[in-house]
Amino acid sequence: MDTDGLAVLRTAEGQAALATAADLAGGDPLAAAAALRAGGVPADLAAAALTQAELRRHAVGKFGPDAATMYFSRAGLEQATRAAVADRRAARLHEAGVRTLADLGCGLGADALAAARHGIRVYGVEADPTTASLARANAAALGLADLFTVECGDATGYDVTGVDAVFCDPARRRGGRRIFDPDAYSPPWSFVTALAERVPRTVVKVAPGIDHAAIPPDAEAEWVSAAGDLVEATIWCGPLAEVPRRASLLGRQSRTLRAGTDAGEHQLTGAGTRQAAVGPVRRFLYDPDGAVLRAHLVAEFADTLDGTLADPDIAYVYADRAVATPFARCLEITDVLPFSLKRLRALLRERGVGRVEILKRGSALVPERLRRDLRPAGPAAASLVLTRVAGAPTVLIGHPVGDPIGSSAGGPSRQPAGGG
Repeated sequence: MDTDGLAVLRTAEGQAALATAADLAGGDPLAAAAALRAGGVPADLAAAALTQAELRRHAVGKFGPDAATMYFSRAGLEQATRAAVADRRAARLHEAGVRTLADLGCGLGADALAAARHGIRVYGVEADPTTASLARANAAALGLADLFTVECGDATGYDVTGVDAVFCDPARRRGGRRIFDPDAYSPPWSFVTALAERVPRTVVKVAPGIDHAAIPPDAEAEWVSAAGDLVEATIWCGPLAEVPRRASLLGRQSRTLRAGTDAGEHQLTGAGTRQAAVGPVRRFLYDPDGAVLRAHLVAEFADTLDGTLADPDIAYVYADRAVATPFARCLEITDVLPFSLKRLRALLRERGVGRVEILKRGSALVPERLRRDLRPAGPAAASLVLTRVAGAPTVLIGHPVGDPIGSSAGGPSRQPAGGG
């Protein structure tokens, strides 16, 4: 869709077509198109309305009820910030006293709209004309056009003097492909990192896999997990920086014990430079959330459990007790044995295990191939953890805490090495 197509969708005829398309979305696309054309909707408008209705349907997961009146492109929706994450960031900016914000590379406007809802005046800049038009349409659709305006142009040439803060989400895709070289971002990483010298209160949204070495000194780097999915990282510069590293989990319940049902926001902070202590495999294994891992806060998490690692390079945390925590999933370990396909297969057969969950970290084995090789059969279930213990390939057998699918009596038993 181009700017002309968007303009047609915003006419009375386009709005009627969108309303009809919304009722047909999710069904047979050919039948839906035929129904629209039978109602007198031109073919081009019918196709545009159905595409937009389908995008709106998929956008509900990110934008909630607002998706029903917003306008999207496929690429823009994929890259847009989730509304809950954008709202949280906007609240932090507002609490820091930000009242005017330049959004360089505003995309469809997810972050700018959230900031505007907090009363912040946002000046958006977007290089792509169609995307800029979509952002303007979204501001109008949500009644925020007075607080969020969009200029189509090059973000590197925008005058940021006079604003309280800058937000930048550099484009990390080109031609549908991911860009891994920060200097190839748009705008380039060198420009992005220099923004804080011009506007101290600068905030940058980056991919969760960012190299810690690329993070500016004295900035705060925050990794955000929403409902269990690691979705992004944010760099807070200047007076906005509060701690070196932060892992923030949104909408996450305590995943260890069923009694822990507190949903909301949970944070873990630290320097991100510490190494956790190393010790033996213990009764409970904790698999940290992706935000904890990416923030390099495994040692800080281990401290909350008096936990240790079984291998200095593998981020599974072991402890003697099960504790309700939002920061990790917990398994009770019943068996520890050097990896041997033959012995593992025999053990699972002996216990009648037919349902196998396979986790891995530090192992080159392919879980689905291992599942085929094990040929599990029987009514029982088990969790297998492929990992290393003191450098040696090891398999741990257990079950999630609160879901007793194996024996929970005593600590893990250590099986002798088998052949095969």
